Amino acid sequence: MSDAQDQILNILKDGQFHSGESLGEALGCSRTAVWKQLQKLEALGLDIETVKGTGYRVVSGFELLDAKLIQSQLTSMAVRELTNLEIFKSIDSTNKYARQKAEITPSSGSVVLAEQQSAGRGRRGKAWVSPFAANIYLSIIWDFEHGAQALEGLSLAVGVSVKRALFAQGIKGVQLKWPNDIYVEGKKLGGILLEMIGDPAGQCTVIVGVGINVAMPARQGLAIDQEWTDVRSQKKNQESRLSEIDRPSRNLLVAEVISEIIELLSDFQDKGFSAYRDEWQAADAFFGLQAMISTPKQSIVGIVRGVDQNGALRLELDNGMTETFIGGELSLRLS
Repeated sequence: MSDAQDQILNILKDGQFHSGESLGEALGCSRTAVWKQLQKLEALGLDIETVKGTGYRVVSGFELLDAKLIQSQLTSMAVRELTNLEIFKSIDSTNKYARQKAEITPSSGSVVLAEQQSAGRGRRGKAWVSPFAANIYLSIIWDFEHGAQALEGLSLAVGVSVKRALFAQGIKGVQLKWPNDIYVEGKKLGGILLEMIGDPAGQCTVIVGVGINVAMPARQGLAIDQEWTDVRSQKKNQESRLSEIDRPSRNLLVAEVISEIIELLSDFQDKGFSAYRDEWQAADAFFGLQAMISTPKQSIVGIVRGVDQNGALRLELDNGMTETFIGGELSLRLS
């Protein structure tokens, strides 16, 4: 991203109108050059409004991620354990970058953030819609000593951490959908993607990817293949005094999420998922409902009965038996 784009972003982030003349003066260029820069910003997904005789603005404004502000809001434990914080204006995928970084050099405790992802990924290879300066795209690198078996239920425990962070920022009624989705009012608010590298039976590294819709532009939201919501909509619903243009702080929410997840990761090998199971089950979005789980070979319908001590889904079948399913290439939907 060019210096001119950085300059114009910092001017337009307030959500107010700015004339082409004033923007040209600030950037030291012609109004035609300003217009070309605005076109590039629209290509990032920013909703730019033009009013003749008034100027340009980004509807509702936006907040850029700020490393110093984020670090100032971390808990003391997170400050101790954080080894590096990188923020990219645009990247293909924070998880992909974090994975490549961890494969080259020891990076446990590193955090990767991006304003935009050009190839964001969810589970099962699905695209993750990632417009510029709208949501949270976050990856954390963490080393573990005892392999995959000691990490059973980790994605569910991360969900509990994200739920706590959202609650701390005023979002109530957050639910968790097995194995890694964040829901509010039956709509998807976010998701988690874990990737492991190294020895499955010994020393390994986990990339913890988290995506949270904070202020998803409606136009970009059309690309999402299920009902969705965002933090701004939920805060507006839950706080009547919140105006249309008010927006939640991504920096404060990011700091809360990083702090909660680092606390979880630091002692998960000792505590295991059982320490988080009750809290996860209390927030289970599908508990007691009839759902269908799809495997690569078949689809099975039953009543969701929570998860076991290792985070495996418990599904009560028509014959009264309960079958368990471990995460992976599985999909759970209401039937």
